[in-house]
Amino acid sequence: MLFIIMIGLQLFYLLSDFNISENKSAEKEQWLALQSEIDQKKLIAKSEKPIKYLFNPNFISDYKGYKLGMSVEEIDRLMAFRRENKYVNSAEEFQKVTGISDSLLNKIAPLFKFPDWKQYKTNHSAYAKDFSVKSFSKKEKLVVLDINQATKEDLMKIYGIGERLSSRILNQKEILGSFVSMEQMKDIWGLSPEVINELNDHFKAVIPPNLKKIDINEASLKELAQFTYFKYGLAKQIVTYRSMNGNFKNIEDLIKIKDFPVEKAKIISLYLEF
Repeated sequence: MLFIIMIGLQLFYLLSDFNISENKSAEKEQWLALQSEIDQKKLIAKSEKPIKYLFNPNFISDYKGYKLGMSVEEIDRLMAFRRENKYVNSAEEFQKVTGISDSLLNKIAPLFKFPDWKQYKTNHSAYAKDFSVKSFSKKEKLVVLDINQATKEDLMKIYGIGERLSSRILNQKEILGSFVSMEQMKDIWGLSPEVINELNDHFKAVIPPNLKKIDINEASLKELAQFTYFKYGLAKQIVTYRSMNGNFKNIEDLIKIKDFPVEKAKIISLYLEF
């Protein structure tokens, strides 16, 4: 019996696989290493501060106000204040208009960014007694200027226009030669409807007598393609139509061409010579 037991134990030892625990141990170590890496990345992500973008609170939308934690009534008060063509120039004025709590103001006020050229009232206590007084009196003293003669400083006096937007307006004027209508402000990227209204109140477009116009019946394909309101495809169609049907007599002839921007026909006609 002892001999049989000894033979059986040796067979069990030879036939058994004792590497399972080792495999499981190695697999466990891999999982632990992966989990450690994940935990480390989570700690790094938590330590990184999210980027905070500053904004002008005068142009808060309904959705933006909701995301900031404002109630519907508070947002409506700001919208009503803006419809009167008024602006807030500080966090305190924003709270007076909207009626938000001190805790919410402390939370969102660091995100506010007002124009660098804004001016505060020197006597804040007197201003608090009569909040109906317009804080931006400098804007009211502006006379209506020719947008084609305006300097960067003139444009930056408009609420909502900084150095970048003023440069963008002047660059567009250089490309066109001059503005022929204040409607062209809508084509400049970055100008909100409120800012465009302010521009219309303080500027007008006076067409200079020396405005260089494009001779639509003589201009080459390259010259037409370089015109702001014509793309290469449209310029090619204009040349083809002109060669097949003769000279254009007026803007109505141009409108017949496919893909012509009819909504801008009046403005385009002021840059053309027939």
